[in-house]
Amino acid sequence: MDASQPLPRLWLMTDERQGEGLLGAVVRLPEGAGVVFRHYSLAEAERRALFDRVRRAHAGMLLLAGPAAAWGADGSHGRGAGEGLRSAPAHDLAQIRAAEAAGARLIFLSPVFATRSHPRRAPLGPGKFQVLAAATALPVIALGGMNAARAEGLGGAYGWAGIDAFAV
Repeated sequence: MDASQPLPRLWLMTDERQGEGLLGAVVRLPEGAGVVFRHYSLAEAERRALFDRVRRAHAGMLLLAGPAAAWGADGSHGRGAGEGLRSAPAHDLAQIRAAEAAGARLIFLSPVFATRSHPRRAPLGPGKFQVLAAATALPVIALGGMNAARAEGLGGAYGWAGIDAFAV
């Protein structure tokens, strides 16, 4: 990955709930969008095979939740060490600071709104999201119950990410 390459402002987070719709969602992404490949529950061989299918279907930036270099990802997503572009999830100020200290270049801050992914976690809401996003110099991607309309009215976000927003 070229360090001067602009970071995507729109991201698809993969999730087992997407099932057979995943590749269709990947193909429908606009040019310049990114994908964070998660699918944590799959066995290693099955996860790798699905990752390779997403890689063939997506010409944009692809991050892997886990070590990225061996799979040919553009970077890694998560709190551990990684190669290429490093992104990190955060839900509060302490996790933002931990992401900064770990060398992340991008933070996914969630959940902004109620979401099926984390039904028991209280949403930040737009106000708290904006306060937390302003507490870091890193680009912050809004995640959690996001869609294009909600992203348009949300201040402080570099961009947004979704799962269900890309389902048909």
